[in-house]
Amino acid sequence: MTDTPTPSPDGKLARRTLLIGAAGASAVVSIRPALAQTQASIMTCEIPIPDRARAGQLIAADGQVVAPGTPGAFPGANRPFTGEQVKLAMKGQNLPGADGDTTRAYLKYVQRLQNGTSGFTCFASLQMPRG
Repeated sequence: MTDTPTPSPDGKLARRTLLIGAAGASAVVSIRPALAQTQASIMTCEIPIPDRARAGQLIAADGQVVAPGTPGAFPGANRPFTGEQVKLAMKGQNLPGADGDTTRAYLKYVQRLQNGTSGFTCFASLQMPRG
């Protein structure tokens, strides 16, 4: 028994092999730009803290959204953070305009985001492994 396919007299095997090879090459050509585009959109997507529905609320040290006047809570960010900024903060840098404690509270808020909340898709994209 051998692993070499027996060629058919009409050349169907050769055509099938060419079709499979062409399909594979086409997939590589179309996937690479899509991955590059995805990577770029992750870096520019935005995460508001808190989301617009809870604007004016504060962020507690554990990441929960709390009422104004709550002791030890931090005011929300003046503008949304980009995916790139959040990614860098997850690696130890402070978010722009935030000190260490505020950054930790904001990151806990981001980690608590759920589907349907503004910024969730951006944060979920940051969690996906890139190859």
